[in-house]
Amino acid sequence: MLERAVEISAVLFMIAIALNFYRLILGPSLPDRIAAVDTMYVNAIGAIVLYGMWLKTTLYFEAALLIAMLGFISTVAVCKYLLRGDIIE
Repeated sequence: MLERAVEISAVLFMIAIALNFYRLILGPSLPDRIAAVDTMYVNAIGAIVLYGMWLKTTLYFEAALLIAMLGFISTVAVCKYLLRGDIIE
């Protein structure tokens, strides 16, 4: 039962990533594209965790935490650059 739920969830995550990629390419403005990239990070983290559940290993959970930290820092840096024009003051 859990195997089937992981498979269905993985398909839904891949559809969500594809829709985010569509928004990234055809977004009407730059903030929309940044939000799409940030959402892609979150969906990729979910997909990695699901893959770890499917393989029954904890190694992928650590990778997901690392990607989450890098995704947050990069989103903050890009938003700060858009607002002020400089990342480091």
